[in-house]
Amino acid sequence: MNKPSSKRKKTTSAASSDGTAPDNLTKEEIPQEENPATATINVTAVEVPELTEEEQRDRLHLERRVERAFFEAGKALAELRDRRLYRSTHKTFQEYCRERFGHSRRQSYLLMDAAVVFDNLIEICDQIDHKLPTAEGQVRPMTKLEPQEQQEAWLRAVELAGGKVPTGKIVKDVVQRITKRTQVPNTYQIGEVCQILAKENPELRGKGSCWGIVSQVNDFSCTVKLWNGEYTVGLQYLKSFNYLPAECEQMQLVCDRSN
Repeated sequence: MNKPSSKRKKTTSAASSDGTAPDNLTKEEIPQEENPATATINVTAVEVPELTEEEQRDRLHLERRVERAFFEAGKALAELRDRRLYRSTHKTFQEYCRERFGHSRRQSYLLMDAAVVFDNLIEICDQIDHKLPTAEGQVRPMTKLEPQEQQEAWLRAVELAGGKVPTGKIVKDVVQRITKRTQVPNTYQIGEVCQILAKENPELRGKGSCWGIVSQVNDFSCTVKLWNGEYTVGLQYLKSFNYLPAECEQMQLVCDRSN
């Protein structure tokens, strides 16, 4: 006897294979994807309370400490050096700064020089609404100026910065203008014998105390011929030997033979 054949009913899915909705769903039941461009975002406003008088005083005090950090470092280094408080552990101040703070000799002295300038600028802080330097780099260009010129340079730099603390570049530009204004006219002559004073100029390293012959006279510098070439040197790095004309001619012959 044959078994009756089993017939399975085909299950109807909610959506057909081609992605269309089945006929038995209304448009309201079809899920709609939300458009991000028209989505509504609810933002909760957070009220920021104003600073109390005590908080305002604390903020000002802490800001002053940050601004004066390089100044305090320079003052402390100067006292350590002047009182030789390093002598129990180190032979020299330079060695002490290098091992204790990781400073080079130049870095330590830049901070100490900046502290001196900062002290000078404090005297005029009321005139510039307490706009004092906040970094050593803003003070460095002024270290070579006279105290009165330092104050003049800082006031002008603050003015150029729109009443804000000026950048080191602005201060440097102002200092250069003051330096050119106060420089002594160049009195050197071609053929004059002079000595090079390297001082702290890294470009003249190894040439200190060398003598040379002036081959070109510029507004604020001279081109000097040495035994190994020609160099343009600022007037502040030159010192004349004040030789007589005959002596200058003799030194010129020596220089030519060396070359």
